Amino acid sequence: MIPFIATLALVAEQPSFTPGEIWLDKNQVHINAHGGGVIKQGKRYYWFGEHKIEGPGGNSAQVGVHCYSSANLCEWKDEGIALKVSEDPASDIVKGCVIERPKVVYNKKTKSFVMWFHLELRSQGYKAARVGVATSKRITGPYSFTRSFRPDDSESRDMTVFQDDDGKAYLFHSSEGNATMHISLLSDDYLSTSGKFVRVFEGRYMEAPAVFKLAGKYYLIASGCTGWAPNAARSAVADSIFGPWTELGNPWQGPVEQTEISYDTQSTFALPIKHKGKDTIIFMADRWRPKNPIDGRYIWLPIEFINGKPILKWRDKWTLDKIQ
Repeated sequence: MIPFIATLALVAEQPSFTPGEIWLDKNQVHINAHGGGVIKQGKRYYWFGEHKIEGPGGNSAQVGVHCYSSANLCEWKDEGIALKVSEDPASDIVKGCVIERPKVVYNKKTKSFVMWFHLELRSQGYKAARVGVATSKRITGPYSFTRSFRPDDSESRDMTVFQDDDGKAYLFHSSEGNATMHISLLSDDYLSTSGKFVRVFEGRYMEAPAVFKLAGKYYLIASGCTGWAPNAARSAVADSIFGPWTELGNPWQGPVEQTEISYDTQSTFALPIKHKGKDTIIFMADRWRPKNPIDGRYIWLPIEFINGKPILKWRDKWTLDKIQ
């Protein structure tokens, strides 16, 4: 029999995050949701990401976009493939295309979940530079592919979608050969861009945008452009989502050899949550493994602030109750 005191200790132990370790789902399988984003619906969180396979060809889309759900952000249930690639050679999302950085937002007006992702057409490398859009009435899918296009007639590679407090949604995407980032206001139904956009960080070659809002200010964490190799992250702040944006430098703290490569990570999403009445932002990043993509690891860490600047510190293990 387990002693009563020990039983209480087991019950009180909170699930923890262990960045960089293999993250198993409830089936004891490594979670397969790379370059992802998280949306909360009701009392559950839903994580959408790229489904990778083994081997050097695993970066092309052989399966589609995977979905997982959780009540506590640590323990995840496999909800299956939310968006499947097509077997039709005429489809833009035919098997072998490139689907990256899927993000899902809920449109209250149409009562639909809308998925946006970076799309490269099969056998064209990264020349197409498009976005893809898919929709579903159920958060876990299946999602129906709508179309692909270049937003505002501009190239679009690494991207994210940010939904503001007023219900408006924005596409942040690397454009102009990745030299400049565009911020595009989406249409009311979130199925296209509205035609209103701005060019920011001109000539700075920024990708992997992660965007969040806190205390009325907008923040961005992104990376430089060095392919699959990690580099020093950048951060920026603005009072208005269309700018002007002010760069704040590398948010990572620690040894130079680690901060210069962002602890071998690249940003993908910033997840705002409220835990015990306190606003917390979880930084989501990937540790890419291009030679064996399925082995990519996930780095989730709390964002702290020092003198108004977002700060990231490495933690081997942490819980929401013990961020400080």
